[in-house]
Amino acid sequence: MPPKPKHPSLTVGDFHARHAEALGLSLLGSGVGFARRIKEPTINRPGLALAGFLDYFAEKRIQVLGSAELAYLKSLSPKELNNKVSALVQRRFPCLVIARGLRAPKELLAKAEEAGLSVFRTPMVTMRFINAATLALESEFAATLTQHGSMVDVMGVGVMIQGASGIGKSECVLGLIERGHSLVADDVTRLRVTEGSELVGAAPPLTRHHMEVHGLGIINVSAIFGVGAVRVEKTLNLVVTLKDWQELEEVDRIGLEQEFCEILGIRVPHKIIPVRTGRDLARLVEVAAMDQKLRSMGQNSALEFNQRLLDAMKKPQ
Repeated sequence: MPPKPKHPSLTVGDFHARHAEALGLSLLGSGVGFARRIKEPTINRPGLALAGFLDYFAEKRIQVLGSAELAYLKSLSPKELNNKVSALVQRRFPCLVIARGLRAPKELLAKAEEAGLSVFRTPMVTMRFINAATLALESEFAATLTQHGSMVDVMGVGVMIQGASGIGKSECVLGLIERGHSLVADDVTRLRVTEGSELVGAAPPLTRHHMEVHGLGIINVSAIFGVGAVRVEKTLNLVVTLKDWQELEEVDRIGLEQEFCEILGIRVPHKIIPVRTGRDLARLVEVAAMDQKLRSMGQNSALEFNQRLLDAMKKPQ
């Protein structure tokens, strides 16, 4: 059974720790609401809620107040302001962000503290903050999967190499690194979906830049081959499965039909390379990557050759 993808959750405290610097977030008051959970990777402007319409309030999202919302609050009488602010902070949304570096009404800060709600300020204009925070949240909420396989960047093509234990994956990866390609992950690759259409692979932090070679043990790839021999992450473009020649009932000799495998709902081109003594696996994977690059640009060598054969058969003898 294939491994199930993980859908991470995120607390306000985690969001602040990871993205405060990039988003310019500064905490107003105490971190009373850091344990609250962000449940949707989008941002909401609570203008309708402040006006009194709370039937369809987006409680799962971070709320942001811009100049329009704050100008509305300033126009209210003290009693109206107190009522509007009280009604807003009683909703169990994750946290509140004040955009444009504006000053929040003291009534809002006091009520938020009582309700256990964290309030932040950012110097970003409202829409810029919404865009930047949404990108950060989408990255955090992307479905992830840990896959057994090594990943290499071969001339801009992200290749994940899979196969049974002892089939020669490590030797193949090492051969590719010696040819000038870059290691992304050894043996275990973490994959995540970006923008709903691409898979990005990376190594677990503990094993990053390292790989295990049978007979040699653990080696530091960046220390031996240089920093250019490693990459932190790479888009996955091709999956290669190394398989013992004797286990294959039939070997595709032409390659007319492109095979795919599905990972996290995304179809990825898939090649099976037969393994037997004397085959240069690193060279074969390198050629497979180059061929995939040509296919992505609309050039299919197998189809072109097949068409030449058909044209030759049509010519009179």
